[in-house]
Amino acid sequence: MTTIKKLPYSSHSVLPSDVQQSIREMKVKWRESIGDVPALMAKIMADLENEIEDIERSQAQGKSVWPEITYEQIHRQTVPESITALIKKRGCAVIRGHFSPEQAKQWDEALVEYVEINDFDNQYRGPGDDFFGTLSASRPEIFPIYWSPSQMEARQSPRMHEVQCFLNGFWKVESEGRRWFDPAVSYIYPDRVRRRPPGTTSNGLGPHTDSGALERWLLPAYQRVFRHILAGQYELYDPWDAAYRPDVNEYEGGTTKCSAFRTFQGWTALCDIKHDQGVLFTIPLPAAMAYLLIRPLLDDVAKDELCGVSPHRVLPIDEKWHSLLLRAKALIPDLTAGDSVWWHCDLIHGVAPVKDQQDWGNVMYIPAAPGCEKNRRYAQQCAENFKQGYSPDDFPEEHYEANWQGRFQWGS
Repeated sequence: MTTIKKLPYSSHSVLPSDVQQSIREMKVKWRESIGDVPALMAKIMADLENEIEDIERSQAQGKSVWPEITYEQIHRQTVPESITALIKKRGCAVIRGHFSPEQAKQWDEALVEYVEINDFDNQYRGPGDDFFGTLSASRPEIFPIYWSPSQMEARQSPRMHEVQCFLNGFWKVESEGRRWFDPAVSYIYPDRVRRRPPGTTSNGLGPHTDSGALERWLLPAYQRVFRHILAGQYELYDPWDAAYRPDVNEYEGGTTKCSAFRTFQGWTALCDIKHDQGVLFTIPLPAAMAYLLIRPLLDDVAKDELCGVSPHRVLPIDEKWHSLLLRAKALIPDLTAGDSVWWHCDLIHGVAPVKDQQDWGNVMYIPAAPGCEKNRRYAQQCAENFKQGYSPDDFPEEHYEANWQGRFQWGS
């Protein structure tokens, strides 16, 4: 029987003031706990190499590596076991026909009207955050709008709830003697919209992960999430184990943070989107987080550095430190309005560049936030923001919609 070592968990509840010193101390403790760090890294790389070669073969044959299912298969509980296994392997999925094209385009048109009647173009003050400040590429065209009728109708739709609960079901919810969340409950997590017009030239957004960066190394809750890796027992690591995930704090003190546990991040297409028009990509390897965590412990990284990670910013992925992983980059396939795409909260993702974009590229960001105390508390706070038309607490205090006409109202 495999035993778990007593691990050197941090005593910090929030990020320490002296980050560099804490990183140096963390590296010493982790190396002692792991033992043979190069051997652990070799094991992780060998495992990932097999997955990467499989992805490369599929893409060389012109195949998308994104698993695809339909909303009707979810609704009728007829998703093939082979596809559920592939979703778990890749950590991402396309849901075809999540909403009808007519419904999605109607929401898109209503969003345009909502923005125009409230003269948003003349009110907009530019990006309110610096969350993506460590990435080399430019920001997508993100609109800090949260409470439009279109967004609220999509979030509250029974079809959305059904898909979110289906996705929650991929997680191991009971472990370490606790039940970590209720997969049959899905809280609203209000996020923004992207509207990118034809003719756009954009550098996109470099590969990164969202759900915690520096916190993954320095805070005890995240160290417990990755307890098996920290013990040098990679073979026990399960990226779908929810243990301690609802206990983590992410990006506190920055302009943008995450106060909810999201099993999957996701967005819903509001128009037809072609795969070569500056779209979402992922590195479809849920276990790649093991590589990201151990890579800074190797000798070619400075003692107080974590391969480009900095406080209150997303975790950047680049050729210098993570070239192995970038071989697995996988664009989404062509989408029809009403399709949705989803990816595991640890999955590396980004937005491809585009030159002179053809047609529109409009989406609503709607993740899956399951039933746990952390999500309940944040939902209560969001309800108060919603009533006043304020930006949710996880986002910059821009509050554009406070006095807007046509805002979705409490009790609607």
